[in-house]
Formats: sequence, C-alpha cells, structure tokens
Amino acid sequence: MGIDKLYVQKDLSEVEALSFAGGAVVVFCHAGPGKSTPNEDSVALIPISSESGVLVVADGVGGMPGGARASRIAVETLAERLGSLADGEPIRGAVLDGIEIANEKVLALGGAATTVAVIVIDNRVVRPFHVGDSLILLTGQRGKVKFRNIPHSPTGYAVESGFLDHADAIRHEERTLVSNVVGDPEMRIDIGPSIHLAARDTLVVASDGLSDNLINGEIVDTVRVGPLERAGGRLRRLARSRMARPLPGKPCHPDDLSFVVYRPDPTAGGNVGTR
Repeated sequence: MGIDKLYVQKDLSEVEALSFAGGAVVVFCHAGPGKSTPNEDSVALIPISSESGVLVVADGVGGMPGGARASRIAVETLAERLGSLADGEPIRGAVLDGIEIANEKVLALGGAATTVAVIVIDNRVVRPFHVGDSLILLTGQRGKVKFRNIPHSPTGYAVESGFLDHADAIRHEERTLVSNVVGDPEMRIDIGPSIHLAARDTLVVASDGLSDNLINGEIVDTVRVGPLERAGGRLRRLARSRMARPLPGKPCHPDDLSFVVYRPDPTAGGNVGTR
C-alpha cells in the first residue's frame, strides 16, 4: 500500500499527476481568485492496494467559522479510518464509519460544516458516497454521462425533478444553499451504485468551484478525451478563467477550486466486485 496524499489548504499552480488504484489521477486545488483567506477545500488520495483506493474531496462551507478546519477533519478522519482497515474488512463500511466519525468531530467544533464526496475504487469497480453538493461525475469517452450524483441542495433537487436545468441552476439565487452537510446532527450519507469502469471512462470528483462555473457538458467535453494530465490542465484553465472574467451567457462564481480526475489503466482488465 502506498502513502496517503493529503491536500489541505493547498494552492497548486498546476495539476499534479499520479498513478493511483490501477489507473492515473490528476489533482488540482487552489483558493478562489482574489481571496485573502486560506483554501477551504481539502482533497485526499488514500491507497488501499495496487488496484484499489479512495478519492475524497471536502469543501468547507463558506461563510461559516471553521470551514477549512471542517474539511481537513473530513479527509484526515477518512484517511485514519481507512488506514486501520483490517484484512478482509469491507472498504464500504470503513468509509461510512469515517464519515460518521468526522461528523461527530465537526459537530464538536460548533457551527462549522463541510461537504464530502468519496469514491471507492476497487479492481475497476467504483462506488460513490456523498454528503452535500460536491460533484461526482462519470463519463464515457464518447461523452455519455454514466453517473452524476444529486447535489443535496434546493437547486440540485429541482434539477433532478426536471423543474430546472443545470445551466439555470448555476445562475439561481439559491445555488449556494446546501441542505445536508458534515457537521449536522441530521447528516445523511448518499450511497451510489457500484459501477464497473470501461477502459476509457473518466471520473471527476470536485468541489462546487467547478460545478458552479462549468455546466456538465463543458466538464465532460473537457476531460473525456486526450492524455489525462492535459485534460486536467484544460479543466483547471477553463474553470479559473471563468471565475476571473465574466462572459456573456456564462457563469462566473469565484470560489475555491479542487478536483480529482481519474482514469483506469486501459490495458488492465480488473475484476468485478467492490469490497
């Protein structure tokens, strides 16, 4: 098993490329443009074996005291719990335990909160878990969206119900409201389906600094083809430029930006089944 990679209050100038869980990832995180306070997003890459690992993106809730501390607690607690995984112990249970423990720790801070989006990767099978409105999106090489989580927010539910499209949701006055967070006594964890990755699928896990500035189609078109590091670089430049300069008809919401983009090794077959 490799060493955990934790990105806490980090400001990377470029994407960072790494081998991870039977594939490759690129990571980026940076505070919002013009912001004087630290980046409130935290990211973790937690290896379990050569073919399995866990990706985490936590977005400290802005406007609340301790947002950066809350997101740090979320990723560090998950890393600690997964680091004590016993032989044969299901990863799924450890992830759920980690989120629950993090919730108790953040509650103890008093008034702090964070979102968390988690992906378990195990032998080319992925399973998503999330609390809040951070993004999990899986696309095929041809641009078919194979999974997109439902944000825990009024606009997220409106989009899912068909009352609002994503482009309008980005511009909605209630887009910053989150209805479920780590740091709430009534927190709930959404568990998605187990999905077997095709050879050229691409997975994106990101804070809302990405999904509030790019619509789903833009994200998909940016990452679905080309070398992964180049695709991640394009995603960084597009999101950051969108934040920096308003363009007619385009969203512009300066915010902390963190994302992980993952692709499996197309030459490896993998075995179906998530622990």
